Amino acid sequence: MREALREAEAALREGEVPIGAVVVAKGRIIGRGHNMTERLHDPSAHAEMIALTAATEALGGKYLQDCTLYVTVEPCPMCAAAHCWAQTSRIVYGASDPKRGYSLYKPNLLHPKAEVLSGVLVDECSKLMVDFFKEKR
Repeated sequence: MREALREAEAALREGEVPIGAVVVAKGRIIGRGHNMTERLHDPSAHAEMIALTAATEALGGKYLQDCTLYVTVEPCPMCAAAHCWAQTSRIVYGASDPKRGYSLYKPNLLHPKAEVLSGVLVDECSKLMVDFFKEKR
């Protein structure tokens, strides 16, 4: 999760919503990403999507079985569905997203075999988001 936080800090430096993600396989980071929606003018350029693309490229296939996604904020429905299709085995996130998190809309959106762990480094993950939006308002 610390590496995902580093990615979130990179997003913050770029003026993006500070969310970061990494995908780990066999103890090694195979994909990383942070929000790039503003830079790319692409509403789908979320941290999880960028990390997923990098990870599947590194593995040479579309499935992330036996992989863990670490993300600083609960995935939105789009990202959760993408990781369902990728069959990501484990999703670990820090802060819940009370406005746009997948669990608000469809709690079973992830792959049925996916393990979910929430609240990891929640204070640090939440602080980045709270501070970012406080400054914007």
